[in-house]
Formats: sequence, structure tokens, C-alpha cells
Amino acid sequence: MPVAQPIRKTKSIPFIALFILVLLSPLYPSNIQCEWTGIQKIVAVGDLHGDYDSFVDILKGTKLVDQGLHWTGGKTHLVQIGDVMDRGDDAKKILELLMSLEKEAEQAGGKVHALLGNHEEMNITGIAFENKDYVSLNQFISFLPESYREREEIKIREDYTKKLSKGRRLELALEQRINNYWETEIEKAIAKRGDYRAAKEYINNFREKYGKWLVQRNAVIKINDIIFVHGGISEKFSSWKLEEINDRLRQELNSFIKGNPIEDLQVVYQPDGPLWYRGLALPEIKEEDLKPEVDTILQNLGARYLVAGHTPRIIKTKADMTRFERRVWVIDTGIGKVYRSMGGRPTALIIEDTGNDYKFSVWPLDFNEESTELIEQTRYLQEGMATKTRQLLEFTAGILRDALRIVIFYRGEQ
Repeated sequence: MPVAQPIRKTKSIPFIALFILVLLSPLYPSNIQCEWTGIQKIVAVGDLHGDYDSFVDILKGTKLVDQGLHWTGGKTHLVQIGDVMDRGDDAKKILELLMSLEKEAEQAGGKVHALLGNHEEMNITGIAFENKDYVSLNQFISFLPESYREREEIKIREDYTKKLSKGRRLELALEQRINNYWETEIEKAIAKRGDYRAAKEYINNFREKYGKWLVQRNAVIKINDIIFVHGGISEKFSSWKLEEINDRLRQELNSFIKGNPIEDLQVVYQPDGPLWYRGLALPEIKEEDLKPEVDTILQNLGARYLVAGHTPRIIKTKADMTRFERRVWVIDTGIGKVYRSMGGRPTALIIEDTGNDYKFSVWPLDFNEESTELIEQTRYLQEGMATKTRQLLEFTAGILRDALRIVIFYRGEQ
């Protein structure tokens, strides 16, 4: 009778198994929820592009926050359709507010969905500087690492003080010199001139502090039988499961954050992908020509409606936001200040489940127009006053600078 041999324990097998698991882990679903049912009220907000003030107006106007910007929306689901980033100054403030409201809404039984837009994608992958109109000066400075920014600005201040102490005539105030320095760093990144270290610091810091948070959010979600997505869903991607779209995008963006981008990009940068597709929103495309495709898309998704942003629409009525017999809603109404001169305005799409169907309302069009116009007029007035105040401060700073130079001269310290 053969004697059973003892099983030899080895330490290598667990490590090999762990290695394989880590290697293959991006291929497995992340289990991040992207579908919800039984939701009574949804508030959807379009592309913000750094316009924090308008976002706050929308949140207050739709009764989702109080004066202290704390969640009062109860079980409401707030969907921000993406493109918080670029073209404006205060994307960082918007992201931090979304992070805060996400926690508060969860505690109240509600939900905040911060969807990924193509401008979030471009900042994570690092190509936002390829267009000179995307990263504003204030956005650039706000996402720099604090320690790096302070070190660079200390050098500028020290150089300024040294020249001033020698009685040299300085045409530019200190703050303008600092701004000019950072503007030059942005220009270097756009032109890919020199080592453009500041842009690299911006990208790495954004990825670490905000990119990692963003990639744990979704690109496309389904609430009840309504799809929410930044750009749109093409017929090709309508055959994918929502989990597959989100997980694949998450995997690709994470590869950029880790510094080893995937070569086979299937969602990132794709013209027909959920962050970039415009086919459902472009007015140049006749609805009757695309109707069979829209029918197929919604059928594949198991949805009755689709809500998207990405393609700005200047609206006067609620009907201007709809296409394909109100089955597709385009909620990018030019909220950002960059669109204000073209007729853009802050809006929110409010969707309420009535049992058999949904009630679609647009804030402020279906609410108190008079009070909303007052809010907008007040905002324009405040912006004008802020500009005049900034000009006055710059003028005053110039006078003080000249006065200081005169004092130094008469003290014999030039």
C-alpha cells in the first residue's frame, strides 16, 4: 500500500496568484453602480465649464441646497452631466462642492452623480493644453500643487523686491508679474516649448487629487428608464452594457493616471464614444434621417429617454432642448460665462415620475421668470462691479508702488 506523501507548502504559489490577480484586475468589473430604479425626482444640470456662481444659482433655484450650500434635496438625484472643467475659472470649487454634496445627499437618501465629460477626460490624459482656449489662467493656478506654486511665486517676489530696492522703474505690479509668469507657462505647454514643468505639475496634481475621484464616477448612467450621458450614445455603443462602457473607460483613464497609457483605446478619444458623440444633438442632422437609429439605440439600452450635454444650444423655450419627439433632451444651454455673450443661460432639467410617465420641467423657464431674471441681472451687475473693482485695485497698487519707490529714493536706498 503506497504511503501518502505529505503536501509540500510553498510560499511562491500565493504570490503568483496575487500577481495574476493584480495583473488581470482591470479586466474585471469594478462593481460601481450605474443603474437605479424607483427614483421619484431627478435634477439634471448641463456643462458648467468652471462657472461656479451659476451652478450655485441652479442648486439654490431648484431647492437642492440652502444658503450655506448644504444638501436639502432629500431623496432627489442630482445629475451633473460632465464638463465641469475648462473654459472658466472655478472648476476646482465646483468639484469640491460636488464632493461635499455627494456625501450629504447619500446620508439623506438622495444621490449626486458627477458624470465624466470629455474635458475631464482631457485633463486626466493631459491633452487639455492642446487647445489654447481650454485651461484658463485661474484654473491652471488653482490646480497647481500649493508647495510648488508658492516656491515659484516666492522667487518672483524676491526678484521684484530686489529690483524695487535698487530704485529701478517697474512697469508691472507684482500680481501682474506673477500672472504673466503662469501665462507664459501655459503658453509653453500649448507650444510644447522647453520642459513645461508647471504643466506637468498641474497634470500630476489634478490626477492625484481629482482624477482618482473622477474615475470612480460614471460616464453613463440609467435612472429608471432614462439614460444620462455627457455626449451621447451611438448605435455602436448602445450594444454595450452600461457596466462595460464605464469599466472600460475607467480602466483606460486609470492607465493614464498610473503613467502607462493603454495603447488600444476603445472609449477614450473616440468620436462615437459616450464623451464625444454629437450625432443625437446636432441640428444639422435631420431628425427623420436619424429616427430609425434613435429607435435602435433606445431599444438596445432599454430606455425611453436620453439626456445629454456636450453640444451647446441657445434656448428660448423648453422645446429648444428636445429632439426626436421629446425622447432626447440636450441640456447644455451655455451655462458657462464664456457662452453668456452668445445667449447662453443657466438651466436645469427637472424630471418627476408621475406614475405612468414623467413630467419634464426646465428651471427657470417653467418657474418664476421674474425672480430668475432678477438673479441673472444681479449676477451681471456683480460681474461688472468685480471687473471695475479689480481695475481700481490695480490702479491703486500702481500708485502705491510709485510712492514706495519715491520714499526709497529720498531715503537714499536706491
